[in-house]
Amino acid sequence: MRNIIPALIGIGACCAAAGANAQTIDWQVFAEPFVSTAHAQSIDWQKVDETLGRKPAVTDDVHRYGFPRSDLTVTLDGVTIKPALALGGWVAFKPAHDGVMAMGDLVLLESEINPVMMKMIASGLQITAVHNHLLRASPSTFYMHIAGHGDPIKIATAIRDGLAESKTPLKATAPATPPPAVDLDTAQLDQIIGVKGKATGGVYQFNVPRRDPISQEGMPLSPGAPLGLAIGINFQPTGAGKAAITGDFVLTSEEVNPVIMALRTHGIDVTALHSHMLDEQPRLFFMHFWANDDAVKLAKGLRAALDKTASSKS
Repeated sequence: MRNIIPALIGIGACCAAAGANAQTIDWQVFAEPFVSTAHAQSIDWQKVDETLGRKPAVTDDVHRYGFPRSDLTVTLDGVTIKPALALGGWVAFKPAHDGVMAMGDLVLLESEINPVMMKMIASGLQITAVHNHLLRASPSTFYMHIAGHGDPIKIATAIRDGLAESKTPLKATAPATPPPAVDLDTAQLDQIIGVKGKATGGVYQFNVPRRDPISQEGMPLSPGAPLGLAIGINFQPTGAGKAAITGDFVLTSEEVNPVIMALRTHGIDVTALHSHMLDEQPRLFFMHFWANDDAVKLAKGLRAALDKTASSKS
């Protein structure tokens, strides 16, 4: 991941515009908040948890914090979208040699994008993508991908302060009622997709890892799933064996059009194609999709698309 100082060039430019001599700007003033003194083994994860107001899901050395937009009621083609289907913002922290590498995907309304962005930039975080994942949703939701590198507490504080510019719930609360059971033949879905799914918040979720290693600035990005680098597939039951599906395929350039063809051939809409990061290797593209139909039929279409990728089963 790039050093966070380039993310502050815009701030330096503002100073220059005000008459400051670029050669006399004390860049240490801007860099200081994110100069990490913590070694990976001495990260105070409890303090990070307290700063972000929630507990993480821990996979190997990655701590992933969920920021679901439980405050929103979003509908698409008559389906009320559960947060676990397409409104589950998150931030993941992975220890690095000088603190942590952080990346995340935040769910925002259109009116929230620039206030959150300006706060994040002012705190030294990078914005690596802003885009849609869905089409026709009401209200429209957008997804801001962020990155940071350095002191974990300062990064967590920057994320919290940035999200405070939106209506994203900053305190995790238990749901008032248990999530509904997933009324689908999940065993059959597991068999078709080729990995074991899990029920979360009334949604049946799959993470299908890629076989090829992914790195950033020479650092392996593993485990991939909590860092957003596994193919994500979500099923939300809509009654009578049907399900709304969405998620994203993680693809190399040569896989993009074969996967588009496989999805469209099976009646699955492609709703977005874009990058999420800036300097990963190999270069990756993320393809989002949507359909609401017989769950088994859709699973077979997704399997056909997976077969065009370097995923775990294909």
